[in-house]
Amino acid sequence: MPKGYIIAHISVRDPEAYREYVERDTPILEGLGGRFVVRGGRAEVMEGETHDRHVIIEFPTYDAALAAYNDTAYQEVAAIRRASADSVILVAEGT
Repeated sequence: MPKGYIIAHISVRDPEAYREYVERDTPILEGLGGRFVVRGGRAEVMEGETHDRHVIIEFPTYDAALAAYNDTAYQEVAAIRRASADSVILVAEGT
């Protein structure tokens, strides 16, 4: 069965508030089966435009990734990200 991924492209506007989001979202998403594959670090845009920060979280299945994103506890914490950063978030199925 293909794995699922939450993929995020983020530009942080308020680093202090965003730090709280990272501290709180990590245990929630890991508790739901997520494994952070990419989180920040160096990135170079080769084509097009994107945000400054990139995150990829791997889940056992697409449905697990979708359920994690929609989880009530995660959505409460995601409000911090929405208030402190601009982001594009997607759930994708792996091959």
